[in-house]
Amino acid sequence: MLLLAIDTATPAVTVALHDGTRVLAESRQVDARRHGELLLPAVDRVLAEAGLKLDAVSDIVVGVGPGPYTGLRVGLVTAATFGSALGVPVHGLCTLDGLAYASGLTEPFVVATDARRKEVYWARYEASPSPGDAAPRTITRLTEPAVDRPADIADQVAGVPAVGAGALLYDTVFTGVRREGPEHQSAGALATLAAGKLAAGEELPPPQPMYLRRPDAQVPANYKVVTPQ
Repeated sequence: MLLLAIDTATPAVTVALHDGTRVLAESRQVDARRHGELLLPAVDRVLAEAGLKLDAVSDIVVGVGPGPYTGLRVGLVTAATFGSALGVPVHGLCTLDGLAYASGLTEPFVVATDARRKEVYWARYEASPSPGDAAPRTITRLTEPAVDRPADIADQVAGVPAVGAGALLYDTVFTGVRREGPEHQSAGALATLAAGKLAAGEELPPPQPMYLRRPDAQVPANYKVVTPQ
């Protein structure tokens, strides 16, 4: 296996290569406005670091969000294009699951990312520690990903261990935030989680975007057609 992992659902543009046993190379740059500009150079960089060519990739996994429309689609379209060109399967994984895996937490906890508009994308998790050095941690998502205003979920998240940029941003609500935890997505964590699931024969979700709400860009309500009739 040579798994290429991509995620652009958070401000981090992150790419990693995983050989089924370990992460061979990883890149992460945090810039919410340059996903399209940074992603392909990041793919080139991790391939060069690993001393491999793109045609060696056997599988692709992409973070499907939830995330803002513009950034999220960059990773999804790139993954689909690579999959089509290489003739390899493209898998999806929830971006929040990657952050949950990277957190290292085992007790029930929350992952929250910044959804803008004074909202967060979030979900609750629990995890079990790795049974051995070679075995991956097992994480279980207890709730479906959601988008909410922090004040509306305060009773559900107050005092619960929490990681992610959303929890850090609204730490008066996410009072159990772990500041040492991951803030943005890591493709290395996403790749490790995906590789473990694939090795166990688990079928991963399709690479379909998880937007949870309509995009910011909207057609004006009083839009007038100006083309000749």
